[in-house]
Order: sequence, then C-alpha cells, then structure tokens
Amino acid sequence: MVELNPIEQTVLKAMQELGATKDTSIKTADDIMKKCNRPKGVVTNSLVSLLQKGVIKRVAREKAAGYYIIQK
Repeated sequence: MVELNPIEQTVLKAMQELGATKDTSIKTADDIMKKCNRPKGVVTNSLVSLLQKGVIKRVAREKAAGYYIIQK
C-alpha cells in the first residue's frame, strides 16, 4: 500500500463515498472538494499527488477533468 498523508486519505475517502471507483463513474475536482469540505487548491494538490502515486486516474474531458480510483 502507498503511504498517504491525512489530506490524501480524506480526498480518497470522499472519492469512495462519491462512488468514483471506475472509469464509468468519474468525479470532478469540484465534486470531490464539496464532499470533503476542503479548499479547491488543497484538493487539487492532493489529486496530483495521488495521480503520481498511481492511486487514481485522471480523464481529460471537454469541460472539467474527471478522476476515479484505480487502486484500493
């Protein structure tokens, strides 16, 4: 298991609660931000970190990128 800091754990938990666990149910950074009640910058930085650690995947879309969990 990858080492996650507390905010990364919070973001990951919010993604799980939102159901962002497969590529057909992706969530935006705004969705995740509202769920975990943290500033958008903090959530965005955590998403980037989780991407680099290989825990989540980013899907580029026309309006806003979406994210989903690829590793539990």
